[in-house]
Amino acid sequence: MLEKTYEAAAVEPRISAAWDEAKAFAAGAGAKPGAAPYAIVIPPPNVTGSLHMGHALNNTLQDVLVRFERMRGKDVLWQPGTDHAGIATQMVVERQMVQRQEPGRRDIGREKFLEKVWAWKAESGGTIVNQLKRLGASCDWSRERFTMDEGLSRAVLKVFVELHRDGLIYRDKRLVNWDPHFETAISDLEVMQVEVKGHYWHFKYPVEGEPGRFVTVATTRPETMLGDTAVAVHPEDERYTDLVGKFVILPLVGRRIPIVADEYSDPEKGTGAVKITPAHDFNDFEVGKRHGLAMINVLDRKAHIALTGNEAFWADVGHGQDLSGAPAAAEGEEAPTPVAYTFAPDVLEALLHGKDRDAARKLVVEAMARRGLLDKIEPNTHTVPHGDRSHVVIEPFLTDQWYVDAKTLAQPAIAAVRDGRTAFVPKNWENTYYQWMENIQPWCVSRQLWWGHQIPAWYGPDGAVFVAHDEAEASEMAAKHYGKPEPLTRDEDVLDTWFSSALWPFSTLGWPDATPELARYYPTSVLVTGFDIIFFWVARMMMMGMHFMKDEAGAPVIPFHDVYIHALVRDEKGQKMSKSKGNVIDPLDLIDEFGADALRFTLAAMAAQGRDIKLAKARVAGYRNFATKLWNAARFAEMNGCVCVSDFEPAAAKGTLNRWIATELARAVEGVTSALEAYRFNDAAASAYRFVWNSFCDWYLELAKPIFAGTDQALKDETRATCAHVLDEILKLLHPFMPFITEELWAKTAEEAGLRRSNLLVLTEWPGKGVTHDAAADEIDWLVGLITEIRSVRSEMNVPAGAQIPLVVVGASPTTRDWLATHSSAILRLARISEISLAEATPAASAQIVVGEATMCLPLEGVIDVAAERKRLEKEVEKLLSEIGRIDKMFSNPQFMAKAKEEVVEENREKREEYVARRAKVEEALTRLA
Repeated sequence: MLEKTYEAAAVEPRISAAWDEAKAFAAGAGAKPGAAPYAIVIPPPNVTGSLHMGHALNNTLQDVLVRFERMRGKDVLWQPGTDHAGIATQMVVERQMVQRQEPGRRDIGREKFLEKVWAWKAESGGTIVNQLKRLGASCDWSRERFTMDEGLSRAVLKVFVELHRDGLIYRDKRLVNWDPHFETAISDLEVMQVEVKGHYWHFKYPVEGEPGRFVTVATTRPETMLGDTAVAVHPEDERYTDLVGKFVILPLVGRRIPIVADEYSDPEKGTGAVKITPAHDFNDFEVGKRHGLAMINVLDRKAHIALTGNEAFWADVGHGQDLSGAPAAAEGEEAPTPVAYTFAPDVLEALLHGKDRDAARKLVVEAMARRGLLDKIEPNTHTVPHGDRSHVVIEPFLTDQWYVDAKTLAQPAIAAVRDGRTAFVPKNWENTYYQWMENIQPWCVSRQLWWGHQIPAWYGPDGAVFVAHDEAEASEMAAKHYGKPEPLTRDEDVLDTWFSSALWPFSTLGWPDATPELARYYPTSVLVTGFDIIFFWVARMMMMGMHFMKDEAGAPVIPFHDVYIHALVRDEKGQKMSKSKGNVIDPLDLIDEFGADALRFTLAAMAAQGRDIKLAKARVAGYRNFATKLWNAARFAEMNGCVCVSDFEPAAAKGTLNRWIATELARAVEGVTSALEAYRFNDAAASAYRFVWNSFCDWYLELAKPIFAGTDQALKDETRATCAHVLDEILKLLHPFMPFITEELWAKTAEEAGLRRSNLLVLTEWPGKGVTHDAAADEIDWLVGLITEIRSVRSEMNVPAGAQIPLVVVGASPTTRDWLATHSSAILRLARISEISLAEATPAASAQIVVGEATMCLPLEGVIDVAAERKRLEKEVEKLLSEIGRIDKMFSNPQFMAKAKEEVVEENREKREEYVARRAKVEEALTRLA
């Protein structure tokens, strides 16, 4: 006998162990002879990571697809692995060293530090893998890869060397996002924009040769003025037409900098003049390139002012002797002592060198104010880039880095999406892909870290660069270059984590070796990922895959056929989850409380294409109840002797109810299958849910009770066999979504009947097309519809639950009369009807329901106060109209729409939809009382 309740915490580990023992997730497990391959590569989570809700959604959707296709007999590989996560892992280990009061990494050296990182990885790096297993992820764990394992490191090395030799990797001095805490360049994805309350400082720059004339510029970063190399004005700004081509003298410094005409300057903003600091602002960098401006870096790696030894800074710096200026004296007043606009170099150096940027900012503002060059200060709220891990302000920093020529690599990748070889789902994400790819910039791939793939570049005594597979090859290249052996120094930087991740679809399959797996599973079938890494990962996999993977004719091969982009998981109010808001939902907590199946089904059921998921704990509890409903249905079937008969053919069923459920099953199988094929996870889950909860549990089992209690043995046996067969098919249908409870029931329902399954459910064939019986479907659909409508009317009209009311049928056809006679007992029992009668005219004070050609009337005189009920319904309509009008007024207010948070707008939009739907129901009830 099945246990009274399903205990997920006890069952899930046991089921996981059974899958592992059977090697059920191994590549090709359960595949039919000659099966087509189906491969997915997991987006590798950071080795430092712990399962969050984004992981839970992403991996649930992948697992649904993988289990579905495995059951359809395809040769399935779900390739797992983790990412070495350069900066995140290095940070974790360094923090651990601080906590243990151990010497820092620079004290112990690179080799010893990397030993510590590998030790940490061996001890703690498997956390997220174990958490994914708890979720039920059916990856081929025997093939787990790591972006720094030996095979993938070999692939990274080969790619870097070949791209360099093709001229597609090069070294250049450009602006990067610089994290002064970690002292490394970081990617845009590792930068978070933080809104801060700051200021606009308006500085006056004296025009050369025109005493008393100034150009006023505004800045949020006063300290960077030390690196200014121009002032830009718009070409059509008449205020500055006569100044274009002239110079201003940079205050404090004395550098002579040009006034240039550039459309980057906005004449409508501020004074229309902007200071240009090419080494400390991305927009200014582009202006600097257009005008051939000097690029002067005034900060060091820690974001401290760097003047000593800074040759670029000291070039063209004036001494300020003839640049004195002071406000003119008012009549009758003594003239003030002139104050030089600029410092002598030694004074400037002593004042600012080595100061951190915040201290330098105060000193610069103070010095400008003393010289009468601070025009005004305005409060200004603006966004400032911060490191997502260090939480310090990120600096645009001019430095030598390694770059990939992404523009060249992007061209085949753009073409592959345009011609449909790779398709995005939903399709609108293709526009995002094109926008990024067609405006792509050089990709900075070097990082000033120790943990990662060290760049295979060596430098000679004169700085000549030798890129090679190893030091021996580099030495050989150097000897040829210099004509003799020379000592070489290896580049200390490592590669951006995204560089190795870009090779993931083919490196995990064994490339650069020509492995059977690579030949079998590449290109992969689908990539499931979030929209936030379309550029950082998806696009780069496209670029690298198509450059290195070729078919027999030498044409580029795409890494995946489809890219399914899922949305965000937000809290129940639609807000993005964050620790600062305190609204983070831990998926492991939900698994502990409700079971993995409930969480998985919730995420799949809410994964509508292009729509963020608003996750409420109550929703997960609701789908836990769904699991309970399934378990109880199986117990009911077992108690009524429903045992699957091996040679039972549902197509041969004769009973109308059994023919109906067979038809409903066929429709559900078609609905779930077609939805999963189109990545409509929510539709697939909804089809399965409706069939299981409504068709099977609520109606089939309920209508079968009299049969099980009846005396028609042949019909009873057929119904038992049909019930058992349908339950088996339900377990198959639900397995991709709810693998644990379905696997448990698959085994237990057979055991209780003294049978043994030939295979685990995970390796069992997906339900076939099935049979349909239109006549039986019409009949039972009519019955279900009639009872449902009667129940709805009872609820709408506030009919007491225990009250039995008559049903009067007007205009019934012979078929309807037959159905009424056949199913009268079910109608009386399930709709709480006292009697059924036929009539020529509708009785007074009755609620009316049109079902087919007949009008079903429920006389309510004496059961409820009809007049009072009509009045109540009319008042409710008025209230609903008022609420709808209130929301419409808000939405028509431009000021509200401009200021309201997205989640507030969405919440009110949903309320409006609820009010409109409720109004329709209430008005329908009023019509029935007419």
